[in-house]
Amino acid sequence: KMDYKNILFEYKNAIAYITINRSKQLNALNAETIAELSSAITLAENDKSIKCMIITGAEDKAFVAGADIKEFANYSKKEGENLARKGQEILFDLLENCGTPSIAAINGFALGGGLELAMACHIRIASENAKMGLPEVSLGVIPGYGGTQRLANLVGKGKAMEMITTAGMILAADAKSWGLVNYFCTQEELIPLAETIASKIIRNSPSAIAKAIKAVNAGFEEGINGFEVEKKEFGNCFESEEFKEGTNAFLEKRKANF
Repeated sequence: KMDYKNILFEYKNAIAYITINRSKQLNALNAETIAELSSAITLAENDKSIKCMIITGAEDKAFVAGADIKEFANYSKKEGENLARKGQEILFDLLENCGTPSIAAINGFALGGGLELAMACHIRIASENAKMGLPEVSLGVIPGYGGTQRLANLVGKGKAMEMITTAGMILAADAKSWGLVNYFCTQEELIPLAETIASKIIRNSPSAIAKAIKAVNAGFEEGINGFEVEKKEFGNCFESEEFKEGTNAFLEKRKANF
């Protein structure tokens, strides 16, 4: 257990549970919460006993219902750009590029920065009551934590344009049919479903998973050839103890012990 003011961090059975815990503010992301999430994710990545992260919101109303508007309502152009740049670097890019896989368990409203946080996770699942959207243009601003890029990667340009320009919310079933979430289920089933997915992940080689995440992400980076990254990371696997263990276990017809 770690002590944070805005989030809960605990882990058991190789899974870190990171819960945004500001239910009175519908778990909105303020600067302090972003910093705490960044610290928790870094901690999970550096702890070899943690093999998967489940990120969710406290209670059953909201995952994260956006950013804390009052914090930046009076910002200048330069301050606005720095806010987006710093947030993307310390949290959203960190999460997406983290070698420890993350599952967003979207338990209610995921709006603005909240949907952007879920999209930076590697896998998304939602409860039936979840509502997702990027309402920024209704406030005269645009998504600034990677929303314009990650949403288009996940649902395609046309749907992303519609969601962003209408500022509308979509339901879990639509999110699933568009590929924004992998599954949806009842609120009660949400964390057990996340744990089921996590339990499949943690059987596998953590070092191979980290390399696979890197290779998949490379395919979405401008000016980088994802196939070349894949070849290199494939080669890197051959130096790892986990490769020796995995192949030996296979040849010896036993379960690998990573």
